[in-house]
Amino acid sequence: MLQLYFFPMACSLSSRIALMEADIEAQYHLAHIWTKRIVDDGSDFRDLSPMGAVPVLVLENGDRLTESAAVLQYIADLKPQAGLAPRFGDPDRYRLQEWLSFIGAEIHKAFLFPTFWYKDEGSLAKPRARIAQTLSVPATHLASREFLVGNGFTVADAHLTWALLLLRPAGIDIAQWPSLSTYLERMQARPAVKAAIVTEMALRRAMAA
Repeated sequence: MLQLYFFPMACSLSSRIALMEADIEAQYHLAHIWTKRIVDDGSDFRDLSPMGAVPVLVLENGDRLTESAAVLQYIADLKPQAGLAPRFGDPDRYRLQEWLSFIGAEIHKAFLFPTFWYKDEGSLAKPRARIAQTLSVPATHLASREFLVGNGFTVADAHLTWALLLLRPAGIDIAQWPSLSTYLERMQARPAVKAAIVTEMALRRAMAA
């Protein structure tokens, strides 16, 4: 069985969403990204993930995958009939990779990561100055379509949904981009997406208690 190492509402949420959308059974292990400990047994998470970052997907043969883009595409390809990624040879396959790279580099690492890890205004000035321009790209793209790639939900949508959810706690109100706001509402209405978010929000509240 697959094993996903995650932290509640971190970028690993997109991997949980993908697994649930594909109806793939997995074991979930909470890895604390600040203490670098696996909650189940207290072991050092860096033994699994040298960067101490989620997600980590342990495959049935014991191999490990890290980085959201790789993990998401692997999950999608495990169950191609779920339609979470275009098939090999489909030009949209590269559009999927394009969006996964954009979300990971331009929203996650360029804005969300520094916002949650660095608190001095000097470090945050540049990411905050760029985020409006960055978000205008998916906002424009989604103004005339329901999903990022093709005509159905893909792992790129799972990843963007997570990123948009984190923007408000990071101080960005996506209501100023109506297409993003309505897109997020549609994504959250999907049963698998809603269930994944509810599960991780409950875990996050329990950790904060």
